[in-house]
Amino acid sequence: MINETYKKMLQGKSIIRELSEYASARGQEIGYDNVFDYSLGNPSVPCPQAYTDAMAELLKTGDPMDIHGYSPSLGIESVRKAVADSLNQRFGMDYEAKHIFMASGAAGALAHAFRCVTSPGDEILTFAPYFPEYGPYVNLSGAVLRVVPASTEDFQVNFQALEQVMNEKVMAVLINTPNNPSGIVYSTETIEKLADFLETKQKEYGHDIFLISDEPYREIVFKGADSPYVSRFYDNSISCYSYSKSLSLPGERIGYVAVNPRCTDGDVLAVMCGQISRGIGHNCPPSSVQLAVSKVLGQTSDLSVYETNMNLLYDALVRLGFQVVKPGGTFYIFPKALEDSAGAFCVKAKKYDLILVPSDNFGVPGYFRMAYCIDTEKVKRSIPVLERFVKEEYPDR
Repeated sequence: MINETYKKMLQGKSIIRELSEYASARGQEIGYDNVFDYSLGNPSVPCPQAYTDAMAELLKTGDPMDIHGYSPSLGIESVRKAVADSLNQRFGMDYEAKHIFMASGAAGALAHAFRCVTSPGDEILTFAPYFPEYGPYVNLSGAVLRVVPASTEDFQVNFQALEQVMNEKVMAVLINTPNNPSGIVYSTETIEKLADFLETKQKEYGHDIFLISDEPYREIVFKGADSPYVSRFYDNSISCYSYSKSLSLPGERIGYVAVNPRCTDGDVLAVMCGQISRGIGHNCPPSSVQLAVSKVLGQTSDLSVYETNMNLLYDALVRLGFQVVKPGGTFYIFPKALEDSAGAFCVKAKKYDLILVPSDNFGVPGYFRMAYCIDTEKVKRSIPVLERFVKEEYPDR
């Protein structure tokens, strides 16, 4: 008999992927330049030339066994050390290679982190709005995801709601900053308050509570935003990172788990990840990608286009009467829809070839997400279309 859990999941496919597929099909009909596709968070700027050069040099002059062979289960030692050194230099940490586990992007990093610090039936809390895939990521690990309602004023942590949801079964709290879908960056004040809260709850419950920080947008932070490195503020912390956004390498699937050296069992958690891999079929990312990334640590793609696009959209949305919290990073913006049903709002937008993602799966009804990782020229062309959509569909506003 086939697995009914996964069969049922076929009825709940990712709305983001469905809309992206619709946009591609619509583009074949009318030309993709005429489809204003704000659905998928796929980086729109090229990777740095230095990464391409590093990869080309490896392929031309490197030892084929090193480039194409299996890497150690935890990742290539020199790469792990380079990642640790880079984090220490940038954020004042004290990582060693033994605290780093190379993973297949942030998703792979999270899959290992969840299993490191929970057993089946334990709970992991996260904060709305949140990336919808956290549901299967957590629940299929055997843990249970519970969602803390949003503070829609600013999308910082809703501490009053957190107190109500917190309980002894919670073994980890999952945060995403800068945040998908809101674009909000958790402030130093928020992280310090969360760290104090978790320290108090650890003592109250008599067990560790880990703070898992999902950080694929760490480098996409806009002018004036307060973006602290989370692991500096809480000992029982695990950072999950991906180079997909910072280096525009989503197809390479490369990232890491960074275990805070001061956490409980800090010297063994990354080693445990190698054993977890045996159970979930993960056997480290490609050796060539690990080696090439290690040559460009600290570099990024030209990420400035995302702030340009954000400002264009934010100003237009405010002018049109939308309620929207200004993003501090990422390439997402999360306005409130002009009617109660975000789904109905986004269906109406499709008539104008505006592809927007309704918010229900993000845990906050009545909003929509725009992934503005598209050409600035296309953002500019979309604004008159957005204006026409609002004027024609919501004339009383």
